[in-house]
Amino acid sequence: MTPTEQPEKQWIAAYRKGDIDALGKLVEHFRRPLYAFILNMLQGRGDPEDVFQEVWLKAIQHFDRYRDHQFLSWLFRIAHNLIIDRFRREKKENRAEERDLDPAGEGLIASLPARGPTPDRQSAHADLGHRINAALAALPDDQREVFLMRTEGDVPFKEIAAIQGATLNTVLSRMHYALQKLRPLLQEEYANWSGEHRHET
Repeated sequence: MTPTEQPEKQWIAAYRKGDIDALGKLVEHFRRPLYAFILNMLQGRGDPEDVFQEVWLKAIQHFDRYRDHQFLSWLFRIAHNLIIDRFRREKKENRAEERDLDPAGEGLIASLPARGPTPDRQSAHADLGHRINAALAALPDDQREVFLMRTEGDVPFKEIAAIQGATLNTVLSRMHYALQKLRPLLQEEYANWSGEHRHET
């Protein structure tokens, strides 16, 4: 166990013994990577703060299911499932609405969220944060999720494969394609990530 892992393991053990303050420390410790993952996966299709709180509610409800593995991976898995469920509900609601209002289905196509960067993001590409967000928005959901789990949470590829219900080779391919698509926009940032992760198994 590394020094950086010790605090979170101690907080988990303390919370299991009834120390509520330890839960607050866990929430703050994992806020940045978890919130960033949720924000980038939603891409404007929901309130990230609502999902963030829902993730922790689920974690509290099912804390007895957590085993001694990477805690952030477990939180990502919960977030992944919640977001997928939200998207499925949204799709069903859109289909039901279009059946009532637009039998031809043309309105449904027009209502789907854009995959590419929005005009306001395009105008702000000089700023690295905006460029990264715009580039991530252009990725397919599965590739974006692999990239975020790996870069934001340092989740091992084998665990990402388990979360996505995919093979390890599929997950590695998704990371490879994500890096290829991000390369023209991120250049130096891509060079750092590709060199570190391209051959990892």
